[in-house]
Amino acid sequence: MAPTIHTDGTVERLRCWASDIEANTLEQALVSSRSAAVAGPVALMPDAHLGYGATVGSVIPTESAIIPAAVGVDIGCGMIAVETDVTAAQLPDDLKPILRGIEEAIPAGFDRHQKPLRDAHRWLDNRALDTEVRLSDKQRRSIAQQLGTLGGGNHFVEVCLDERDQVWAVLHSGSRGIGNVLATKHIDAAKDLCAQLDRALDDRDLAYFLADDAGFEAYIRDMLWSQEYALVNREMMMNELLAVVRKVTGRPVKELQRINCHHNYTEQERHGDRELWITRKGAIRARTGDRGVIPGSMGTNSYIVSGLGNAASYHSASHGAGRRHSRRAAKRNFEVAEFTEAMAGRVWQRSRAADLLDEAPMAYKDIGQVMADQADLVSIDHELHAIVNYKG
Repeated sequence: MAPTIHTDGTVERLRCWASDIEANTLEQALVSSRSAAVAGPVALMPDAHLGYGATVGSVIPTESAIIPAAVGVDIGCGMIAVETDVTAAQLPDDLKPILRGIEEAIPAGFDRHQKPLRDAHRWLDNRALDTEVRLSDKQRRSIAQQLGTLGGGNHFVEVCLDERDQVWAVLHSGSRGIGNVLATKHIDAAKDLCAQLDRALDDRDLAYFLADDAGFEAYIRDMLWSQEYALVNREMMMNELLAVVRKVTGRPVKELQRINCHHNYTEQERHGDRELWITRKGAIRARTGDRGVIPGSMGTNSYIVSGLGNAASYHSASHGAGRRHSRRAAKRNFEVAEFTEAMAGRVWQRSRAADLLDEAPMAYKDIGQVMADQADLVSIDHELHAIVNYKG
């Protein structure tokens, strides 16, 4: 759909693709758009909802400035999907061994670490973190221990079938504890700097660095490293997931395609005649031909897409369905029985339904409407239906 334009007098502030959006989300995005650091209208994706600092589902252009909280604390969070040569007919009738295999192969949860994988040490030998942030010994150890682990919250692993009954492996995760630590330190540093220099802020969480600030390059360096860490983290877990599929099916598994895309990140891009930092907080890049993965909730379908290169959105699209209810509200408003009913037809951690209630499908927006709203941003290549779901 064409975006709804929101102006402030005669100044264009927002371009909004969402047909289902709350008033407080729009207001938060308008606050972001009025920041002195922002270099053009903010683009709101159809899954936009209230976030910490900046709106989740927003695309924010800056020129010689960066807003650390707009990237967020899970730097580089994103999706990976692999299309395999396995078909539904080649899967066992009982899919529970796949779920058990995932639980054994991919450590999950906020506090669960693992003995570092050999590949983790190999990558870190070549890409050691060089940061000015002071880290404890425990935090430094976690860099290797958490590389190849899922985390918690809305991170997940799925085995899916597409419309042809082809098997896909899908996974959502980010930069784990180290990304959070680095982001938080830089967000605090930006707040302190803006206070010291009396930079006007409508929202203190939108504190920013200018390109000639000492903190700018330090943040960019740590942010880019965290994005690489998150991407490699997904790659390692995907390799473990494919090994599970091979073991359960008892056959070789060939990759037909692999898509790995961030949806919490910033990148320097050229738009028109300007070199801009494009921060996508809960959005994927969708240049013409860019492949992307847009998940629904754990009880709804996901989509493999190709970007259409819409310049008005800064070549972006949504990162998922977007929350309709906060985690606390979901726990308060929904019952385990309706959650269980919504998960019919999937193998999942049913015994943990009460713990996972804040991730129930009812807590999220309608992914079908989200995809309809962004028909001018992406085209749908495949629609995936999860048959196995594992949450952190």
